[in-house]
Amino acid sequence: MKRLLTYAITFAILVFWSSCRKDFDFEPSTGSLKFSKDTVYLDTVFTNIGSSTYNLKVYNRSNNDIVIPSIRLGQGQASNYRLNVDGMPGKEFENIELLAKDSMFIFIETTVDIQTVVAENNQFLYTDAIEFDSGANLQKVELVTLVKDAVFIYPARNSEGIIETLTFDVDGDGVDDQTTLQGRFLESSELTFTNEKPYVIYGYAAVGMGQTLTVEAGARVHFHANSGLLVTNNASLKVNGSISTDQVLLENEVIFEGDRLEPLFSDIPGQWGTIWLFSGSVDNQINHATIKNATVGILAENNQEAPIDKLTIANSQIYNSSNFGILARGTSITAENVVFNRAGQSAFAGTFGGKYNFTHCTIANYWTNSFRQFPALYLNNFIVDENNVVYTNDLTEANFNNCIIYGNDNPELILEEESGSNFNFKFNNCLIRFQNTGNTPVGANYNFANTELYTGIILNQDPKFKNANANQMMICSDQDSPAIGAGSTDHMLAYDINGNPRTSVDLGAYNGSTCEE
Repeated sequence: MKRLLTYAITFAILVFWSSCRKDFDFEPSTGSLKFSKDTVYLDTVFTNIGSSTYNLKVYNRSNNDIVIPSIRLGQGQASNYRLNVDGMPGKEFENIELLAKDSMFIFIETTVDIQTVVAENNQFLYTDAIEFDSGANLQKVELVTLVKDAVFIYPARNSEGIIETLTFDVDGDGVDDQTTLQGRFLESSELTFTNEKPYVIYGYAAVGMGQTLTVEAGARVHFHANSGLLVTNNASLKVNGSISTDQVLLENEVIFEGDRLEPLFSDIPGQWGTIWLFSGSVDNQINHATIKNATVGILAENNQEAPIDKLTIANSQIYNSSNFGILARGTSITAENVVFNRAGQSAFAGTFGGKYNFTHCTIANYWTNSFRQFPALYLNNFIVDENNVVYTNDLTEANFNNCIIYGNDNPELILEEESGSNFNFKFNNCLIRFQNTGNTPVGANYNFANTELYTGIILNQDPKFKNANANQMMICSDQDSPAIGAGSTDHMLAYDINGNPRTSVDLGAYNGSTCEE
């Protein structure tokens, strides 16, 4: 009985105390709200593609609980912005309560049709404001979004909602093979990408048999998730980026990247698929391009004996690939002044044999997102099928001249040879990370004193990149980079990746330069 009486008295006190509290008496706001920012910039979006979600924090710094009579978008229901206030989606809200010394989040998104805003130089500003209260207590937070017009390439969808899939010749035997990849073949009118507007690709855009896709200097190609380019049998890709020799940056380069333009996505790997050079595609050429944030930057297959190499790539950068920068399978590639960095597996993998000639390339891997199994540079001459049957193919040649092969793991070079096919390679005047530890491969292929395989090799000396984690792979002359002047004139290219004359035979794609500001 005493215990029950105690509970009753305690309950009565709590009820009395709570009924006397003043802090649940909400007063109208007086226009004294504070905000985490006075303008919310939603960065750049493509027309009709939704933005990321941005947030605004609203503070009640007073000692009173308040109610905000209204929170609304300036354009009301006609606005292309969307809000979420205190967990409620909409564009207009009434009587929002905010406790003393408390805060709340407002989340903001937008999707804008380019036709709804005024155009200027293919770039458009769309603006609105979040309005708090009205009259003398009115407060505003501006909203600003830059909207870009673009050329959109996407597969068709039929009346039943089924998305178009590609039928193409995968193995180059002249027989169409059904694939489940969503996408479509480019029309003849779409086979030249200009720099007038960016291109946004949904699914895979395929270059049909015997056709050529030309990408002009300064073009920007953006891929949605699980999208990319396919170059099919007897088709070609020509990427014609350029640079003025008096410019430091690659102003007229071609850029292949994802379709999220917000800074948060600028260096996130795996946002799109790959540039896939099918078996049978011919004479693909890439010059002055950046390929970034793909799953596999370039996938090239077969035709190692073609009279013209399957791929010639020069003065280009491939980085932030979630798997491989370039994955080559029994194919032929010439690479000059190419920079690789940050790949979830290998920066360059030449598998199932092939023919490769790399000169003044920086093949680095400073991947930090996860554990990786493979080195920056990986070569083999075999494949293993699902039944564990091993098939071999000749590594006809693999020549690496005046290159840097380095990274944040060890070793950054693995050569896996299977008997039954040739395994020919040669490294001339290269800086290589290959330290002798218990996990380092051993064997004749790693005898760096064998001049038939290696000449002028520098082992395990830091090349002194400017900032490898930020893909700034220039070598620092003011930090005494060992790559300065370590190359051979027998394989020297006249210009570096930036179009600067090579007066010193520095290793890698860049001339040595001063890195300190």
